[in-house]
Amino acid sequence: MSNLHISAAFDSGNIDVVDASNPDGVHLRIRKDAGDQHLQWFHFQVAGARGRPLTLHIDNAGQCSYPKGWEGYSTCASVDRRNWRRVHTTYEDGVLTIRHVPEADLVWFAYFAPFSLEQHHDLLATCQASPLASIERLGNTVDGRPLDKVVFGEGARQIWVIARQHPGESMASWWMEGFLGRMLDPDDALARVLRDAATFHVVPHMNPDGGFRGHLRCNATGANLNREWHEPTEARSPEVFHVRNAMDESGVDLCLDVHGDEALPYNFIAGSEAIPGWTARLAGLLDCFKTEYAKATPDFQTTYGYPVAPAGEANMTMCTNQVAQRFDCLAMTLEMPFKDNADLPDPIYGWSPERCAHLGRATLHPMAAVLVQLR
Repeated sequence: MSNLHISAAFDSGNIDVVDASNPDGVHLRIRKDAGDQHLQWFHFQVAGARGRPLTLHIDNAGQCSYPKGWEGYSTCASVDRRNWRRVHTTYEDGVLTIRHVPEADLVWFAYFAPFSLEQHHDLLATCQASPLASIERLGNTVDGRPLDKVVFGEGARQIWVIARQHPGESMASWWMEGFLGRMLDPDDALARVLRDAATFHVVPHMNPDGGFRGHLRCNATGANLNREWHEPTEARSPEVFHVRNAMDESGVDLCLDVHGDEALPYNFIAGSEAIPGWTARLAGLLDCFKTEYAKATPDFQTTYGYPVAPAGEANMTMCTNQVAQRFDCLAMTLEMPFKDNADLPDPIYGWSPERCAHLGRATLHPMAAVLVQLR
């Protein structure tokens, strides 16, 4: 019988092996992001376990950034890196335990279905193949990777959509595939209406360094990009620095920042109600967007979400709050689950890449509903 081999030495890989001598009692640990503050994302390959019962213990799960995220959670596993099924997972006494019998020689396990840097470049290539879109280089990341923006549309209103500020939230990239695929479909009437009325600035991957390194929340310097929007610097958070400068040049009428949430098993929108400049106009736009999103797809709901901070006490280092205040515009954070949508559960796949893409395509409907009210 072949020996067991475990590796995370690849794009977005993250795991340290403590003891792999016994397949029925493997002990692993998740590595911390740069900066030593965050950890939760994992992605690794197991070789040599075909037909063998595996019991994988992630010993430091209780020390992760969001231990509540393990409650009711099921790990993603794949033998072809395209289809990711949920496998038996338990969390007890600070240890996450995965039990699975692989049907192939190689099996990959991940916190959520990964979306690699190569897939990101493939997405950019697909976008630039469309005569409707162009690609603009905004600058470079800390590790020297390109930070790119997809631009399309000819209207006066300026709509910004960004994703993967937190690199471990790979569902945001799958959402982007769906959103961009529909927006650049020349035969989609609603996409055409939106392109005629607005210019879209889309940054599909805000944190390619963190994504490649296997981080949960931080870039290569250890900066949590979604806490850098008040005073970004080119040295610490060039990703935010370049995007915010580009926003200042274009102006912003609507901004959607796409994320994933570890604990809540729902899709929801977080707004900017606590900013000093919150108005009845912005409240009406936010309510309209959320209402129309829920009409567009039953995968979106408005019952569960984050508590709203007291008026005037918004965290201005966050994208949604900074942009809403800076441009007096509708700015929102879309959150998707790592687990499943509890309203429409799928025990085999959970919240999946395909469902992320469907939610991305559905976003055109609430955008169209608020479009004429933006200014």
